[in-house]
Amino acid sequence: MKKIIYLLICFLFMGEAKAQSAYFIDGYHGGVYGHYPIGQTDFINKMLKQYPDWSINIEIEPESWDIIKARDPKAYSEFQQLFADQSINTSRIEYVNPSYAQSYFFGTSGESNIRQFSYGIKLLRKHFPTAQFTTYSAEEPCFTSSLPYILKSFGFSYASTKNPNTMWGGYTAAYGGELVNWIGPDGTRLTTVPRYVCENLQPGSTWQSISWYNSKEYIQKCLDAGIKNPAGMCIQDASWSNGWAKGPWLGQDASKYYTPTSYKTWRNYIANFSIRSTKDDWSFTQEDVLTSLVWGSQVMQTLAQEVRIAENHIVQAEKMAVISQLHKKTRWPKAMIDEGWVKLLLSQHHDCWIVPYNNLQGKRSWAEHVTEWTFVTNENSRSVIERSLASLKKNGESAISVYNTLAIERDEIVKVKVPSLWIESEWTVIDQQGENQPTQILKEDGETRLLFRAKVPSFGYTTYTIQKASTPKTTTPTITQREGKYIMESDLYLIELNPGKGGIIESLKAKKLNGKEFVDKSGKWSFNELRGYFGEEHAYLSSTQHPATIRVVEQGPLSVKVAIDGKIGKHPFTQTIQLLQGDEKIDMGVHLDWQGNPAIGEPGIEFKSDNPRKAFYDDRYKLLVSFPTTIQSQQIYKDAPFDVCQSRLDNTYFNSWDQIKHVIILNWVDLASKNKDYGMTLFTDHTTSYVHGEDHPLALTLQFSGKGLWGRDYIINRPTDVSYAIMPHAGLWDESRVWSKSEQTNEPMIATLVDESSIGAKVHSLFSIEDNAYELVSMEYKGDDLYIRLFNAQNNDSKKSIHFNVLADKIELIELNNDVSEVLTVQKNSNKSIVSISMPRFGIRTLKLSNPILN
Repeated sequence: MKKIIYLLICFLFMGEAKAQSAYFIDGYHGGVYGHYPIGQTDFINKMLKQYPDWSINIEIEPESWDIIKARDPKAYSEFQQLFADQSINTSRIEYVNPSYAQSYFFGTSGESNIRQFSYGIKLLRKHFPTAQFTTYSAEEPCFTSSLPYILKSFGFSYASTKNPNTMWGGYTAAYGGELVNWIGPDGTRLTTVPRYVCENLQPGSTWQSISWYNSKEYIQKCLDAGIKNPAGMCIQDASWSNGWAKGPWLGQDASKYYTPTSYKTWRNYIANFSIRSTKDDWSFTQEDVLTSLVWGSQVMQTLAQEVRIAENHIVQAEKMAVISQLHKKTRWPKAMIDEGWVKLLLSQHHDCWIVPYNNLQGKRSWAEHVTEWTFVTNENSRSVIERSLASLKKNGESAISVYNTLAIERDEIVKVKVPSLWIESEWTVIDQQGENQPTQILKEDGETRLLFRAKVPSFGYTTYTIQKASTPKTTTPTITQREGKYIMESDLYLIELNPGKGGIIESLKAKKLNGKEFVDKSGKWSFNELRGYFGEEHAYLSSTQHPATIRVVEQGPLSVKVAIDGKIGKHPFTQTIQLLQGDEKIDMGVHLDWQGNPAIGEPGIEFKSDNPRKAFYDDRYKLLVSFPTTIQSQQIYKDAPFDVCQSRLDNTYFNSWDQIKHVIILNWVDLASKNKDYGMTLFTDHTTSYVHGEDHPLALTLQFSGKGLWGRDYIINRPTDVSYAIMPHAGLWDESRVWSKSEQTNEPMIATLVDESSIGAKVHSLFSIEDNAYELVSMEYKGDDLYIRLFNAQNNDSKKSIHFNVLADKIELIELNNDVSEVLTVQKNSNKSIVSISMPRFGIRTLKLSNPILN
């Protein structure tokens, strides 16, 4: 009997010991743009055959397979066969990142992130028809808060937020254990393997966490933390296989790592070897994406501006092509739009952003390629818009048609290119009530432009008659001098500039907010001051240290604009400030004419790969433009792709790799008061960083020059040009519709001269949304069907009606993978098609109109 009991105890103990298995996620990362040596596919095939218990997870740029098929057809065909089995239980290869160009996602638009997956998946299915995309994972910190919905809508079931062996650019926050439910901003839940809370950053490293290798110490730490089935991960750079890592990452000497360890695909591990489900909900915010690139450097500034411009152009080009196809039955410009998107997606490749100086395939640098790629996107977009306009009008000069590509009614000042001789006359436009509206003519970039206020319905156009006549007398913005100061005034603002202190803004009063003063003069920073630490002078330099000259650049019934010419140290600069009548935004900009290549940033930090201190981390040393305000009890909100994050940071300061904070401004940062009375939004023309803390006003990063990653000199070799804007407002960001204001900047209305006799209805809207509730993200045709993407940025989840001036065979809500989620009931009312939908705050929905015809 004792022997039986002893055997049972031994059996139970052995079963318990056997249960303490560990798992490892191996695979390959790269591609023909990043790194994918000739012969790599054949190497992978051989390793899979040599090690039958080995499974791999791959994130290879989809375009790579076009090249591999051409240069190594035998290996390509053999890999296709190995890949064909995609069942969770038996497949040995899982494609974990099918995005077109392995974007970081956190620095680009939400629509770009969707297209990364749609274009990537489409190309991969061409090469691998059986491909199933089940788990999202990446070796770089390619994450953003809105991924749960995007991934689920494309058919993904799982994700992992680990990136343990390529953390140079950052990592996600450590949270939870074996599995968590990653909760997106819209409430979408996605089963996820996180970077465990016990998964520390690797001591002595600035690119790894301890899960990069299944060391005995790492696995024991996981077991001690209650993780029953711990997993490590390294998705190897494809080029590493020519070094010491031959095939399986852990090697063949089992004494060096924890045993038993099994290689798995992510989906097999989660579905069959993990705890499978969890009640641990992770309300992930954008501040859980802890990444830091060399913000403020000229190379980063330029490529981020180029990407932003191209993103805005191509979605607006698609919308104009939709208007043209519905009104004139023109053919959808698929080839030009597809090429434009593909080039834009390549410009968002993470290597463009983290190693912009590196040569791509031994030729031009990544940054040079971004310029080339975005040029193609912009040219294609320009061509699509011009062709769309040409189809919609007859050339002439008797009227102006203004097109609105957003789903909100707009009433704002627009610009239209006019003949240069028009500057010699006065002009007026006539609105739909027959009233004359004031105009203003100016020279801009060598062209003559006419300014006037246009009121245009949601996603539609308005046509205005134009004629020679004296512009009506109205209240106009002014610029005056008083006691050595310059006073700018519009119907909304009163601004006082002090040229004796470098042209700083000494007072900013918002008339419609009871004359509230927004400038705080009590601290050491001045409003719109330039300030940064210059290495040559071993000191902080400020634009306030030299007097400035103020010039009036524009003055008329609609706009007043000044230029402030000053110096910071020996470096000349020009700042501009523009007030448009009726515009809540105050447009600003800076041009810095650098004398040489000054060092700007934290001094005295030599780059070493194992030194967590980096010169480009602490933004307080960089050249900043600051905005000290009178707003009390300050709270930061900031936009992210399909999200707005309420900051949890006490301040943005950090100076070490193991202390990275999320300090990224995508389109805007809003400085609010916790008592919700007033706020001020800071808009920027590119993705960069911002500074804020209890002892530091909100500031925008303008310039860094010094040592970046891998000791590379991030130099100044040309003038710097940055556009930004501020918007004082009442209440919180959503009450003031800050997201919509940002979209109005990104997609300005398009105005063109026309022959009035060629225009039918003078005012027309293709569709509108009740209460302007949702943002119109994108529109595109696929075959005969129209796809409309909407985003709920600033409203609740109550049902809203959408009115279409088109007839369609049916209207459906579809997922991003084209699965139908709901066939909508269509009501007909006064020749309109009306549907009703609801979506949560930060929700994304795609409507499919089958065979729409203009009503």
